[in-house]
Amino acid sequence: MLSPQKLLHFFFTADSGKRDVVLLIDGSDNTRRSFSSVQKFVQLLAERLNIGNNRDQMSVVQYGDTATVDFFLNTHSSREEVTDSVKRLRHKGGRSLYIGAALQYVNDNVFTVLSGSRHLERVPQILVLLSTGRSRDDVRGPVKVLKEKGVISLSIGTTNADTLELQTVSHQPNNFFVANFEELSTISEDVLSSIYFFVPESDKKDVAFLVDGSDDSRNGFEAIRGFVQKVIENLKIEENGDRVALVQYSQDTTANFYLNSYSNKNDVMSSVRSVKHKGGRPQNSGSALRFIRDYIFTPSSGGRHQEGIPQILYMFCGDRSNDDIRGVSQALREKGIKIFTIGTTNADTLELQTMSSTPAHAFSITDFNYLDNIYQSVANVVHGSEEIQEQFLTSEVNQVDGKEAFWFNKITNIF
Repeated sequence: MLSPQKLLHFFFTADSGKRDVVLLIDGSDNTRRSFSSVQKFVQLLAERLNIGNNRDQMSVVQYGDTATVDFFLNTHSSREEVTDSVKRLRHKGGRSLYIGAALQYVNDNVFTVLSGSRHLERVPQILVLLSTGRSRDDVRGPVKVLKEKGVISLSIGTTNADTLELQTVSHQPNNFFVANFEELSTISEDVLSSIYFFVPESDKKDVAFLVDGSDDSRNGFEAIRGFVQKVIENLKIEENGDRVALVQYSQDTTANFYLNSYSNKNDVMSSVRSVKHKGGRPQNSGSALRFIRDYIFTPSSGGRHQEGIPQILYMFCGDRSNDDIRGVSQALREKGIKIFTIGTTNADTLELQTMSSTPAHAFSITDFNYLDNIYQSVANVVHGSEEIQEQFLTSEVNQVDGKEAFWFNKITNIF
């Protein structure tokens, strides 16, 4: 079986911007009354995924006593086709739940090249299981087979489902619970965040730094510069490699350089060394994020999102935002941009978590002069370190060189 480290290597070196997502839905008699809620939930997922040729693919399978495919990964090639098919789903029925057999069925008949699976191309294989009760058969064997194939599983259960069983199926802690399937809409964002997380990094990246250039960051600006330089030092900046942009914000936003301004590391580092602190107040973080969306991660500025190149944003915040950040943060996540927020204790904790791509990507330190103390922690999360992700399973305060460093990390979407 692939170890967690090998799974991470598998996904973080694969072709990016594509996923094969299979919904394995409880179609037993238990879900007859709530089936319309299940349909709406699946529709929502389909509407938010980037379904299309050479992009995301989706399949739906129902199970009860037996398993039945409603449509395969390669049945539909557009979001509209998938959502129309989901609207027309008919409830399967059946008295018992055989989750083990259903998982084996999905492995043998859906996560296959013939059915459209791209696992041989190292495209992420994601399974979302919905269950209302305990399985009548053993799930452990099929789970092992799926994990050996590299399938990443998430599970959603009602209060009647078996907690240990769902944990066995899932790559921890990717399991969710609702009172009943009528409440599926309440966890849709968390499930989507988990699915979004499994966009692997290719051997190229578009990396933008959104730096607090307000008066609040004046004393910590050199520390921010040093942190940025350290990140850049580990990138492979060249004509067809990594690209970097640097932007400062306060009451307005200014680009110091764009993703396509430089094509070698020496020029980028020279530009970073010469950047002057912007100044100004207050911080309009929402406006700054819109600037990133509209002027940085765009083809005209060198953004390669349409080529499936990962888009990564590091955002530094010295205080709470003077404007709303919620809508634009959601828009950036929907574009698949991976956002890491780093704030001082003057920044708003909830804002940092809202702006980051997952709560585990939000960090806080006493002030920017202590950035060096969390560099390795941030780097480990960026590169998927299992050790750091285990640390993130609880929210805690850590002492670093006598200073408090906070990781905001009550999460449901990391291994």
